[in-house]
Amino acid sequence: MQTTGKTTWKVDPTHSEIEFKVKHMMISTVTGSFGEFDAAIEAADDTFKNAQFSFDAKIDSINTKNSDRDTHLKSDDFFNAEKFPKLSFKSKSFDGEKMVGDLTIRDITKEVTLNVDFNGVAVDPYGQTKSGFEAEGSINRKDFNLSWNAVTEAGSIVVSDKVRLIANLQFIKQ
Repeated sequence: MQTTGKTTWKVDPTHSEIEFKVKHMMISTVTGSFGEFDAAIEAADDTFKNAQFSFDAKIDSINTKNSDRDTHLKSDDFFNAEKFPKLSFKSKSFDGEKMVGDLTIRDITKEVTLNVDFNGVAVDPYGQTKSGFEAEGSINRKDFNLSWNAVTEAGSIVVSDKVRLIANLQFIKQ
C-alpha cells in the first residue's frame, strides 16, 4: 500500500472474465463473454474506496458458443463491431459495495450501478499482490441502440430487453 499518490492495479486476464446473460424466447438464458478486454484500477489504498475503475471490451471478441449468433451480435442489428469496436466503463464512485459509472456502447453513454463484492487482497505464490472483485448489474439493451428483435409465431419475444452484466476480475498491483 502506498501512503502518497495512487496505486495502479492491472487486470489479470487469465483469472478474469466479463460476461452477459440475456433471456432467449423468455424461456432460457444465453450467456456470452468477451475474450479480449482490459481493465485497471487507480486506488489510494487497499480498501479501494473511491478508487477509479475502468474497463474496455473488444466487441469482435464476443463469444456465445454459436458462430452465427456471434456474427449477428457483431452486426449493425446489435453492436456494430466495425463502427463501434469496443464497449467501455468508467467508474464515478465506489463505496465498497455499489459502483456507479458510465457505460458506453455504440457511442451511447449511460450511467449504470453495479453491485460489487470485493473479495480482498492476497499475495500469490510468486509474490504478486492481487485483488479480486465480482460485479453485477443490469441494463436495458435498447438504451444503447441494441434494438433488434423478432417475435415467434406463438408471440414470444426472441431477445429480452434486460441484459445482466457480470464481471469477475482479478487485478495485479503494479
